[in-house]
Amino acid sequence: GIGSASCTVGGVTVAALVAANPVGDVRADDGRVIAGARAADGRGLLDSTRALLAGNGPAPAMAAMTGLAGSATTIGVVATDARLDKAQASRLATLAHHGLSRAVSPLTQHDGDTLFALATGGSGLAGELSLLGAMAADCVARAIRHAVVHATSLAEPAIPSARELGTA
Repeated sequence: GIGSASCTVGGVTVAALVAANPVGDVRADDGRVIAGARAADGRGLLDSTRALLAGNGPAPAMAAMTGLAGSATTIGVVATDARLDKAQASRLATLAHHGLSRAVSPLTQHDGDTLFALATGGSGLAGELSLLGAMAADCVARAIRHAVVHATSLAEPAIPSARELGTA
């Protein structure tokens, strides 16, 4: 799915736009799994992190998804109206990745996750990177959650959406 989120603090806005189809589970703010690997019944959700930490190996649905080359990824852009130079924008993209670990668990080697950052300077305000990074991580996590909540089911292979499963 595609999701977005934004926030404004002190006259500076940060927004994230994310295309999310991670191998790892997507978790709500309260920690419950809202999208991800399916349990044996194909409809219930398996907590992949718990399964892995219990020594159960990769969940079958996770293993199946990794077999579909290039089908799992989370990619996005973080934008701000703060003034940033190229190095600061690069650092903002790095800090925004913390949003991935807030929303996706476990992060896997198969997700191919990439975030880009840009700054328009439109607010006229210099960006303080610690604040912008916190804002960006929050926006990325919310955008990932919005993406899976609003995603539609996949027809081939048949994978029901979180909305169809009633988990979102």
